[in-house]
Amino acid sequence: MAKTVNLLKIALVAPFEEPVPPETYGGTERVVFNLAEELVALGHDVTLFASGDSKTSAKLVACVPKSVRTLPESRNPSIRQGLHLQGLATMLGKINLKNFDIVHNHFGWQLLLFKDFIKAPTVTTLHGILSEPTEKYMHNLSRKEAFISISRSQRLHNTSLRYVATVYNGIRVQRFIFEAKPKRYLVFLGRIHPQKGPMQAIKIARQTNHKLIIAAKIDPLEQNYFDTKISPLIDGKQVKFIGEVNHQQKVDLLKNAKAMISPIQWDEPFGITTIESLACGTPVIAINRGSMSELIEDGKVGYLCRNANEMIKRVGDVDNISRRDCRTHVEKYFTASHMTHGYLKAYEKVISRANRLR
Repeated sequence: MAKTVNLLKIALVAPFEEPVPPETYGGTERVVFNLAEELVALGHDVTLFASGDSKTSAKLVACVPKSVRTLPESRNPSIRQGLHLQGLATMLGKINLKNFDIVHNHFGWQLLLFKDFIKAPTVTTLHGILSEPTEKYMHNLSRKEAFISISRSQRLHNTSLRYVATVYNGIRVQRFIFEAKPKRYLVFLGRIHPQKGPMQAIKIARQTNHKLIIAAKIDPLEQNYFDTKISPLIDGKQVKFIGEVNHQQKVDLLKNAKAMISPIQWDEPFGITTIESLACGTPVIAINRGSMSELIEDGKVGYLCRNANEMIKRVGDVDNISRRDCRTHVEKYFTASHMTHGYLKAYEKVISRANRLR
């Protein structure tokens, strides 16, 4: 007989790269934080498996003492990988001590290698792009497990997995301040990587004679790309680089921007900075790849473009966008509450199936 539950005992397994929530960059960890806080507020018994420097209303189990990226030894890729595996081993040693109704995996395919050692039903949210060869191969080894996509477009890169839901990422909108009268600069927010299009962003700013503020993470693996390709284009006046920003700095930067530009060169599976910008009332001009058409209503809250040249033309049209409509769009589709209820429906589906198979 299927177990009927209103309140669940839930294990959330976060990546160990950043704390939950991240102090600066870290999309997945921020999503996990928002989910944990919402679940706890609803009365669920939530345990978060994460780095020891995490802060949460859930019960915290520290799998690594500190977030891996903060450790100087993690600059060595092999040591970095080893620290993550060490954290997984700690998690596996503790996760069966409680009788969880469900384990929600945000860590990735590495956890799925040990799924037979986890007693509770497990569901995995896919946070990355599924066309990357290693990701695709390793996920396919567990294709019969339960997966949740974060956009419909994400699924196109691997249609062989057993998807139980698509749940859009959500933010706590009240933490993002709406601004009706912005300044005249453009903003590029995220991380320095060719996939994100920082070179194209600089081109757009120069061609439209706008100031550009770049607030972005530089991973050690991308330091050379920044030093050789991006840094020479930064003059500190028209193009300004300010590095990673905390939440308050990010909000101030976004709400005062004329527009956020996202000239992505890959199929972005979600793009949480897009909804953060819209929540502040700031339109987003983006290359129409990946999930962008699911996040941006073209001509209503921003513009979807074929290339950087079209983005250049659209910068002049941004004043036609209602900033209030941008905010309302996020309140309607991309709140933490909306995300959490989507996950709860998925949990019920996975738990019900597991009970039937027993």
